[in-house]
Amino acid sequence: MRPSGTLAAVPAPTNLSRIIDPHPDDAVALISRNRPTTYGALREQVASFRGGLASLGIGVGDRVVIICGNNRHFVVAYLATVSLGAIAVPLNPASPAPELEQELAVVEPIAVVIDPHFVNVFSQIDRTRVPSITQVIVTEHHAATAGAVEGAHTLEELLGCDPVPVVDVEPDTTAVMMFTSGTAGAPRAAMLSHANLLSNIEQSRSAPVHTEASDVVYGVIPLFHIFGLNVMLGMSLSVGATVVLVQRFDPSTAAESIVQRKVTVVPGAPPLWVAFAHFDELADDTFATVRLALSGASKLPPAIARRCEERFGLKIVEGYGLTEAAPVVTSSSGLGDGPRYGSVGRALDGVEVRVVNHEGHDALVGDVGEILVRGANVFQGYFRDPEATARVLDADGWLHTGDMATVDDDGWLYLVDRAKDLIIVSGFNVYPAEVEDILNAHPEVAEAGVVGVPHPHTGEAVKAFVALVPDADIGEDALIDYAGDHLARYKCPSKILFVDELPRNVSGKLVRRHLDDTVLT
Repeated sequence: MRPSGTLAAVPAPTNLSRIIDPHPDDAVALISRNRPTTYGALREQVASFRGGLASLGIGVGDRVVIICGNNRHFVVAYLATVSLGAIAVPLNPASPAPELEQELAVVEPIAVVIDPHFVNVFSQIDRTRVPSITQVIVTEHHAATAGAVEGAHTLEELLGCDPVPVVDVEPDTTAVMMFTSGTAGAPRAAMLSHANLLSNIEQSRSAPVHTEASDVVYGVIPLFHIFGLNVMLGMSLSVGATVVLVQRFDPSTAAESIVQRKVTVVPGAPPLWVAFAHFDELADDTFATVRLALSGASKLPPAIARRCEERFGLKIVEGYGLTEAAPVVTSSSGLGDGPRYGSVGRALDGVEVRVVNHEGHDALVGDVGEILVRGANVFQGYFRDPEATARVLDADGWLHTGDMATVDDDGWLYLVDRAKDLIIVSGFNVYPAEVEDILNAHPEVAEAGVVGVPHPHTGEAVKAFVALVPDADIGEDALIDYAGDHLARYKCPSKILFVDELPRNVSGKLVRRHLDDTVLT
């Protein structure tokens, strides 16, 4: 697979924050807690907060951690930080104190911007392990957390500062660090430059159907995840659309918001679409205003895509990406005459994709290989970890993703699995996602997760964890027999455990290592 077009180089100097500059003052940029913020007001708030950060001595290259939910405060802090040439480091606000402490120690920030709801957890951190932090900014006053962080500033205080100009920087200046366990195992801080993020926004706009100025975007994907930060937010702000920021998801209130706000674009991870597909109380016309439904962050079960199309008339556009690619690599937007369920589409303009076998040669059509990615969107490396960087970025600029896939005759990509999740049964390769797709297609299965477990005769065996739909009536033997009707015998689960739900991370990816832990306990 090769790029189908070329894109102009990102001009230098530049700054990611300028994506909000061209849009009319009175156009609504954000709706947060039912309050609209226009582009004009957003520019003013970002400029004032930029001045506030500068008054605290923050400048080019300094790290500013953001521990906020999906709200206006996050957006203002993010754009103000990068507009100074500083580096924004969004962290998961639901993380426990030891995890936050570890991540803070890695990036050594000067400042932390934090919502009051998360101050108590932050106050449990051993600040002697992160002596770099000299400034804490709480986004709003809250009586319950007053005094929890000594000497903290408030966002309101800094919004009263005089604005300072945007600092234009070289395109390869780091804008964002995102923690990821993606291609290199343990969580590391992936460095994304202004050019990486801007390039991927432009690459995404090359898709035949994409977000436009007239769109209202449902913004529930966490902003500390790259899908939320640069697809849901960055792409939307770059075209002048409106983002409805949502703190948490449940299908009932989500449906109400989509109808009331006349939402036209819904980006989501597969669990969102699973929840909608299996929520019987939703009206069939819930998504009548939606013209673009997006799925990313992990593989969407084809059965869920079919159900959403049959029930709601939604043709879900699936894509593939990863943090290290800022993030979008492929999209099925506007491709072909009909849906190709299970495919994540073709490479965006300006992105090169190869699928290579274990010898490093291009895999034949239909054969499984590792996805390699090259383009202006590919990240700079892992912060202060050259060894981990060298394992995934080769001398020719190819990013080795660790994700396995096949390609058809038309260049459409079909995800198979992570290389590290491969199960080997009697010498035969079994990819968990293939088994999960079959189990997920059963009408009484809500979702399934598959892992390999030790077996004395075959080396490994397939074990499945299955969550059933409400009122389902199927047993282990019947579901194993069903799998046997669709899979080679060695691929079939030898054991199925029924569970209430599967472990997923905040981006919706199935965390198979937690299934492994369950097996071992």
